[in-house]
Amino acid sequence: MAQQPVTAALIKELRERTGVGMGKCKEALEGAKGDIDVAISDLRKAGLASAVKKEGRATNEGMIGVADTVKAIGLVEVNSETDFVARNERFQQFVAELAAAVANDNIANAEELAAHSISKDGQKHTVDQFRAELVQTIGENIQVRRVKTFPKKSDKSIGVYSHLGGKIVTLVEIGGADGEEALAKDIAMHVAAASPDYLSPEEIPADMIAKEREIAESQVMGKPANIVEKIVDGKLNSFYDSSCLARQKFIKDDSLTIAELVAQRAKTTGKPLKLVAFTRWNLGQ
Repeated sequence: MAQQPVTAALIKELRERTGVGMGKCKEALEGAKGDIDVAISDLRKAGLASAVKKEGRATNEGMIGVADTVKAIGLVEVNSETDFVARNERFQQFVAELAAAVANDNIANAEELAAHSISKDGQKHTVDQFRAELVQTIGENIQVRRVKTFPKKSDKSIGVYSHLGGKIVTLVEIGGADGEEALAKDIAMHVAAASPDYLSPEEIPADMIAKEREIAESQVMGKPANIVEKIVDGKLNSFYDSSCLARQKFIKDDSLTIAELVAQRAKTTGKPLKLVAFTRWNLGQ
């Protein structure tokens, strides 16, 4: 493996992702030849870091906009240079208009949105032309980062939650029936707080499970062989409980997992409800 430069920015990112001190982060990166994923694995094997997210903290400013229409729910992330501009009324109006266009016209990506025509003040121009005009007016670079459309169906309920003025937006889809948007929104609020990585253990890639098993085994070296497997299985189950939405304890009632919450509602209503998917957007990630 070729040596990658161990920069101050890389050390800072490792510090933010693991909670380990700067000195230990520097040592780990040097030992890993600058590979941050190897450094994280080494820190965890040494017992210095717990499970961490794949991505570091967001640094971009801006806003994630949401539009809820009859046909669909649209999300759009628009970035600015400063939070001051993100709180600007014209910027927020621009984001709201883009989210509505995404939802109404089933726009697939940022490139398609840039070329999409919208009408404003009696004029019809592309989104990118209006974006450029806003840049000139406000005096800051503004970019559309990503978009996504979630079509509504008669056998699906979608709940959306926006946190910190659009810094975090989460969406949960429940299959089996419509009319369960309140439940889906409750779970979306949970997703904003608990930040799961996967829907269920079945969605976790095999290599990720193998890596977690390797780390768990390294933490119980020297213990009797007859109990090592039980300890490792227990650590894997703890990993599933913390990283998988279906197995997380519901933040409003920790006597229930999210899967149990949905099952309880299904039993009450007689509907075949099932947790289908979740989306969690952090500004800049």
